[in-house]
Amino acid sequence: MLIPWLGTGTAFPPLTSALEEPNGLLAVGGDLSPRRLLAAYRRGIFPWYSEGDPILWWSPDPRMVLFPAELHVTRSLAKTLRNAAYEVRFDTAFDDVMRGCAAPRAGQPGTWITAEMRGAYGRLHELGYAHSVETWVDGALAGGLYGVAIGRAFFGESMFSRRRDASKIAFVHLVAYLRAEGFGLVDCQMHTGHLASLGARTLPRREFSRRLKELVDCDRPPGRWQAPPAGAQQRSAQAAACRS
Repeated sequence: MLIPWLGTGTAFPPLTSALEEPNGLLAVGGDLSPRRLLAAYRRGIFPWYSEGDPILWWSPDPRMVLFPAELHVTRSLAKTLRNAAYEVRFDTAFDDVMRGCAAPRAGQPGTWITAEMRGAYGRLHELGYAHSVETWVDGALAGGLYGVAIGRAFFGESMFSRRRDASKIAFVHLVAYLRAEGFGLVDCQMHTGHLASLGARTLPRREFSRRLKELVDCDRPPGRWQAPPAGAQQRSAQAAACRS
């Protein structure tokens, strides 16, 4: 089966035309302009490709998601969250977080977070759609994550850790923030054991698309995120852990 090639202004094909193998491959080409990326995310489509390859667009079936109320926090992570030796910030080091996510990892030959991707998501960050959640320890960036928010849906892209549990700390604080702001889901894209351990589960693509349409059409303007004050932030994260 031939995969559609996206030219300038070409619309994405129907999600039902995505391949079963590799799971969810929908289209090739196009660009990473803010307009294209936002149109893709609104339909549950995301770019993922290796450096030197054309842009590949994906919509896997099933889809891994986390509903904020279903966050699961282990006892060991809950204990870490009670430790005040870290600080969580929002949107203060977006490019540094992307670089951290792009750094080489054991068992991986390269990264899909290329300079082109960093530039594209940096533009989304400037427009108020892409966000970073950062864990700081002793004044240094210890880990974090980034993703895209449209309406009341958050699309997680990647996370990294330089200290134990640093990315998990950021994720718990993110989910606490999203729950307080009325977000309906976190799109985790594809299944991993790590995400499943935090409470994420799979949905059929049709169900994911239905829920997503309701959330992205909400009238919530883009803009920089402001982390709650440290005390309120800690209480919110600990409350999320207690509900798990």
